[in-house]
This record gives sequence, C-alpha cells and structure tokens, in this order.
Amino acid sequence: MAFQCQRDCYMKEFVTTVVSCCPAELKHEVNGKKETLKGFNVKLQDTILFPEGGGQPDDHGLIADVPVIRVTRQGPEAIHFVASPLAVGQEVQVKVNWERRFDHMQQHSGQHLLTALADTMFGFKTTSWDLGRQRSVIELDTPCMKPAQLQGLEEAVNEKIRAHVPVTVQLLSIDDPAVEKVRSRGLPEDHAGPIRIIDIEGIDANMCCGTHVSNLSHLQVIKLLGIEKGKKNKTNLIFLAGNRVLKYAEKSYSTERAMVSILKTGPDEHVEAVDKLQKSVKLLQKTNLSLLRDMAVLIAKNFENNPQKGNFFSLHKKEGDNEFMNIIANEINTEETLVFLTVGEDKGPGLFLLAGPSRSVAEMGPWVLKMLKGKGAGKNGRFQGKANSLAQRAEVEVFLQQHCKHQTSEEE
Repeated sequence: MAFQCQRDCYMKEFVTTVVSCCPAELKHEVNGKKETLKGFNVKLQDTILFPEGGGQPDDHGLIADVPVIRVTRQGPEAIHFVASPLAVGQEVQVKVNWERRFDHMQQHSGQHLLTALADTMFGFKTTSWDLGRQRSVIELDTPCMKPAQLQGLEEAVNEKIRAHVPVTVQLLSIDDPAVEKVRSRGLPEDHAGPIRIIDIEGIDANMCCGTHVSNLSHLQVIKLLGIEKGKKNKTNLIFLAGNRVLKYAEKSYSTERAMVSILKTGPDEHVEAVDKLQKSVKLLQKTNLSLLRDMAVLIAKNFENNPQKGNFFSLHKKEGDNEFMNIIANEINTEETLVFLTVGEDKGPGLFLLAGPSRSVAEMGPWVLKMLKGKGAGKNGRFQGKANSLAQRAEVEVFLQQHCKHQTSEEE
C-alpha cells in the first residue's frame, strides 16, 4: 500500500478519517534521557505523515491540531502516536511539518543521486546511509576515497542538479520483470502491496519507500563535507543537500565574522592568527608552571623558617595542580608536620593532598575524603585525590588543627 505522502510528497494538508484509537506507550528520548510516554496509537484511512523507513526519519505534524509525536509502519498500516485521543470515525485534517519534510526529501533524493554516481563513476557501492539531524552520511564499500574523486563526485552531482533531471515514482508488482533491473537492498519482511521505484531519469532506478523531490533542481545544491574512516574497510561520505547547505553557509559566515572581531584579522589570516595564539598560550602555560613550582618551594621554605610554625600547615590556592602540592609537601618535614593542601575553585571541585605522620594521615585521610565528597587513596604518609566540592574546606581545616593540638597535648 502506498500512503498519500508517497503518492504526493508535496502535499502539506490532507483530510481523512480516524479508523482506530487505542491507548499506548512510547519509549522516547528527550535531551538524552529515555522516557516512557503514555498516549494513543491512531490509525487513519490514509496519511500524508511519512512513517519511519528506508533510512528516512518519520514526519512530524498535526492531526486535528493534536501534535503527532511519532509515526511508524506496521505492515500496510501507519501508526500515529499522539498524546490526546481522537474519536473513531471523526473526519480530521492532517498537516505535515513542511520544513522537516522538505529537508528529508532533499537529503534522501541527494543520497540516491550520490549513491548512483559514486557507483557509476568509481564502482563504490553504498552499504548503508544515515539521514542525521545536521548532516547525512553514506557508507561506501571502499577503504578510501581520494580527494580528486571527492571533487569529481561533487561536480558531477551538481551538474545533474543544474540539468533539471526529473524524478518519478513507479509502482510495480512484485513479479514484474522490471523489478530485477533496479537497485535494491531487499524488501522488509512485512512488505505488502506493489513495489515502489524511485526513478531519476537516465541515472538511477531504486526501490524506496521514502519521500523524494520531483526534480533534481529542487535539491538546489549538494556539498560534500569530506570523508571519515568507516567500519570494516568502508568509507563514510558526509554530505549536505539543499537548505542545509544554505544554513551551513550562514552559520560559517557568522562564525567568520565573530572570528574577525576577536582576532582583529581578515578571514584569510585566521588560521595563522589562531596558530600564533596557541603557541603563545603554550608558552604562557609553561612559564606559569615554572612560576608555580618556584612559588611552591618559597611557600614551603617560608613555613619551615618560621620559628612559630607549629605542627600544622594549611594552604588553598585557586591555581595549581598535584605537582604544586607535592612540591610543598616534599619541602616540609611531614614526619613532624601535618600538611593539608587544596587547589581549585573556593566552593567548587578541585584537588587535595594530606601529608604528614603516617598514623595521622591514615586516620584523617578517609574523613577528609568524605567531607570533600571526593575520590582518592593514600599510603606512606600521603593521601590525595579529587574533591567534588571544596565548600567544607574550612571545617576540614579546623578539625585537622584540633587533631594536631590533641596530638601535641598527648606528647606533652
């Protein structure tokens, strides 16, 4: 069975009848989290909302002003999942989200064109494809694709677009001899009805259930973004078609203008300017690390030279790392002094180090770890790790001071 969306891919509104409406659940992903939605599965007499299939995502739209969350195919039926019930026998107007639909049409027809010419020009067979939200990917059965081949393919597909080549749909019975002559990766097990063929005149004939443009000129343009290494000696070809190319160009231009403002150079000099900045940053980081090491030594010596230093030393510094803390601990006589060091945001995440007499560190280390909500371990008079929050650092310091005073009292 061919749905109305397959008979006329350009139809944006359609009046039909509700055949059934049953309570249902849908596992749905929202902002990366899987949720189970409760709603209703609705069957219509016919539909202009395409159910997911053939590598193409489903359409979004409305049924009598009720948003359609998902459309799937079950044999010859299209199942529309909605949040609110619809009355069986009710005549309803169906509207398709045209921007999403036309985008899918452009990407899908673009894939057919690229697949056909990659095969004709280089013998590269398509093994799968993915119509993504921002870019589409064709998996080619070849371990590599040379830059000249990539350029040649892009020029060829855009030449066909400029030639206004018609794209037509044929419906053939499954036993029609013509079916054997078209490209296909096989039919789904629950397929029913005639075979649908997408014919790009003089270029390609391919079994497909998806929605397509009626003329290659409606693709506007195809841009090949490049290739990536695929799985098992395959190559992933990344492309944009139609309006996605225009949006990509607009976004790239906005980025370019922002870079001009930040770097104070023209677009042709951006790479060189960023390269200089990276080298400057690396040099500054190296200098900063050297200064931090020198500072760590001075901090430790200043404490050691203090005649009233006591048996406890504590320091927090926003800038620093594990090396900074370990240098301080190494310069202080931790056999006699308990050292508590932290680096990071005042009440945010950071690093900590507890060093001192082995017995005190073994006893206090797990408690410090708990107070700082961190992860870490210790041995031989050192306990260090990551702190998820330094908000209770002051309380930890007070407790350690009291511990040191208690130790001093016992010794006296």
